Amino acid sequence: MIGHRLLITVTFIAASLCAGIAWSDDKDANIAELLKGAKVTIDQAIKAALEKAPGTAVEAELEKKHDKTVWEVEVVGADGKTSEVHVDAATGAVIDVEAKKAEKEKEKDKKKEGKKGK
Repeated sequence: MIGHRLLITVTFIAASLCAGIAWSDDKDANIAELLKGAKVTIDQAIKAALEKAPGTAVEAELEKKHDKTVWEVEVVGADGKTSEVHVDAATGAVIDVEAKKAEKEKEKDKKKEGKKGK
């Protein structure tokens, strides 16, 4: 079952395609270029991601990372922790799984780094 957030993301992706909007780490890449290398559909990417990180897929987007076009799938596990799963958009292979820190943890880390620099 696809969650509302994922449905909104998929809708945003479709709207972006129509409007010609691009998003990725590589600012020069546009969505049409990303799609050229994407042989894997969003559904296939989500399936691969959930096999590596069981839970609920809440977001998926096409990006340029690791010098490759990848699907970045955000998955919330049964424990409530969120992971980002990068799936190679050309092959469907899972590149990596990263634990995603909660916003509060990120803010704490930034404050700690700021105190160390003083």
